[in-house]
Amino acid sequence: MVSLSEQMLDENRDVFEAMVHHRFVNDIKADRLPKEAFERYLVFEGAFVETAIAIFSYATAKAGTIEEKRWLIGVLDALANQQIAYFEKTFAARAIDPARYDTGRADVAAFREGMLAIARDGGFLDTIAAMFAAEWMYWTWSTEADQTHISDPLLKAWVRLHAEPEFEAQARWLKAVLDEAGETMDPAERKRLSAIFGHAQRLEIDFHEAAYS
Repeated sequence: MVSLSEQMLDENRDVFEAMVHHRFVNDIKADRLPKEAFERYLVFEGAFVETAIAIFSYATAKAGTIEEKRWLIGVLDALANQQIAYFEKTFAARAIDPARYDTGRADVAAFREGMLAIARDGGFLDTIAAMFAAEWMYWTWSTEADQTHISDPLLKAWVRLHAEPEFEAQARWLKAVLDEAGETMDPAERKRLSAIFGHAQRLEIDFHEAAYS
């Protein structure tokens, strides 16, 4: 039997490939991402990090073991004290005023509210499936983009953040949690969690497209 994470990646290969080869990703690799698109994305993503804190808080509360809770508390610490700090520093360096951007627009709000709803209304593994979709995707394309020339130092730092061993460890932890649970899971539940993975990827595609408009 294939692992649950392998099933998710196989059943959602088209949408996963569409995201890791999105024009946002390709423009970064080609060192041609428009400055305006990067700054718009930064504001949207910075706002989402605060939502991610809520998402992982739900997961921490619903986790079944103290080991899972300890790991997730570490994730929350990184979000609050590393990623938020990156955005604060970058906004200051680029003189970006987040208030000038509409973070309530439909495609951005759909991502935020869609991911939050999975964590709020679903079980522990629902959140793990959605965040595995997001973080495995980011790690996949960022490790490739990190090998390319990126002339914007702040964009390079953003890519590097998602290619670092610490981020890889987080993505692999999510994968391992799913694979362990999948060993004794009935086919219908595996299929349901795989659908959550695909739903999260589709939300990501629309979210990244929003950087251009």
